[in-house]
Amino acid sequence: MLRAPETGTAMIRGRAGGTGAPFNLGEVTVTRCSVALADGIAGHGYVQGRDREAAQIVALADALAQAGAAETIDSLLTAPLQREAAVAARIRAEKAAATKVAFFTLARGEDP
Repeated sequence: MLRAPETGTAMIRGRAGGTGAPFNLGEVTVTRCSVALADGIAGHGYVQGRDREAAQIVALADALAQAGAAETIDSLLTAPLQREAAVAARIRAEKAAATKVAFFTLARGEDP
């Protein structure tokens, strides 16, 4: 363990309209961790929130990917997480679509 998981904050920057001048939007809680494998390869992980174990897992995955296990990390860790995120996004979209209100205007036929 090079750096045990520690929690702090990071400044999030935004841009008006996505292309305007950058401004400080606010702070977000992040947890970071750094590990080294037996052969000296270092991995670093940052996660949003206070999940110390997740930061450790990300740091270990980073180190292993650098050590040549990138395809294994992708198939066992990254790909399942991407599928899970896609399902969650689809569920959110379905819930939002269920609340959609169709507005329409009726012409009264009166001339001013």
